[in-house]
Amino acid sequence: MPSPAFSVAFRRFATRLGAAASLAVAGVLLPALTWAQAMPVQQLRAGMHLIQAEVAAAPATRERGLMFREQLAPNAGMLFIFDAPATQCMWMRNTLIPLSVAFIAADGTVANIEDMAPKTEDSHCAVKPVLYALEMDKGWFARRGIKAGSKIEGIPGVR
Repeated sequence: MPSPAFSVAFRRFATRLGAAASLAVAGVLLPALTWAQAMPVQQLRAGMHLIQAEVAAAPATRERGLMFREQLAPNAGMLFIFDAPATQCMWMRNTLIPLSVAFIAADGTVANIEDMAPKTEDSHCAVKPVLYALEMDKGWFARRGIKAGSKIEGIPGVR
């Protein structure tokens, strides 16, 4: 049986270790939570369907995208706003949920939609220069009949 002095020392060590581990976890989770909460949300419409889209307009937010998320709320997604129209490509490194991406031209018209598998580095590209990309749960667009040529309304700056 351990001595009383050893038991006290062990409890102090375990308490400090627990506090350090809690701080380390908080140091990882809190910045991610703060980042997610800081994203502006824009309501979009695809036909009669409403979308709550987090807006990723800065290089850092576009780079991170939906990485490390374990789920999306119903009708929620992420709108990527690029600096200029180009043949944009997306991939799924560190993205845990399957997604569909709609590549959207400057006038709000869907150019093409691609389904993407989680945790892959396969490129999924627009078929023509686009200014936006909208990521939703995989199959969201197909289940609602949204395809190339459909309009997405409510995108900032699109009339």
